[in-house]
Amino acid sequence: MKIALINENSQAPKNELIFNTLKKVAEPLGHECFNYGRYSAEDPVEKSYVQEGLLAAILLNSGAADFVITGCGTGMGAMLALNSFPGVMCGWAHEPLESYLFSQVNAGNALSIPFAMDFGWGAELNLEYIFEKLLSSPMGGGYPEAWAAPEKRNRGILAEVKKVTHKDMLTVLKEIDQDFLKQTIGEPNFAEMFFANCKNEEIAAYIRGVLA
Repeated sequence: MKIALINENSQAPKNELIFNTLKKVAEPLGHECFNYGRYSAEDPVEKSYVQEGLLAAILLNSGAADFVITGCGTGMGAMLALNSFPGVMCGWAHEPLESYLFSQVNAGNALSIPFAMDFGWGAELNLEYIFEKLLSSPMGGGYPEAWAAPEKRNRGILAEVKKVTHKDMLTVLKEIDQDFLKQTIGEPNFAEMFFANCKNEEIAAYIRGVLA
């Protein structure tokens, strides 16, 4: 999988720690990791948790990323923002068990983490274990195994419901405030990572136009 990390303003000082921990777990499993910032408190390109949602939706709907790791202080704002967009199924995890159950039961494509909660001594170990439980088994295996079939069925129903209750991503990009969109994708590293991995030419073409 292509896994993207997105941090918002308040947790930007932890970006390097989070990204290095993610790579430590994900890369030996064959996954590629991409860091979309915010990279530090001094990074001139700010990113709110609402922008996390928009950026995650762009990456996931275009195929530039298969999975997004994100969060904020509580993880709640980021989760709500991501789930407000089409094609995004974002869970929340504060500990490894929640990460594992989200992977196996819900099999979503994004995870929000509360980076300000209990983030003290040994926090990087908890992060490492969260990522291990998220990525160590194929997603959607079901837990317990006897529930695998109904869980898969319910995931499919929810995906179809979101198609009805949400506009498609290209329409969202066209109708959303264009200054807000430009701010969201204005980080200098975005274009290099995004266009190299994007699989949706319509979205790519629109993004090129906005950046131009």
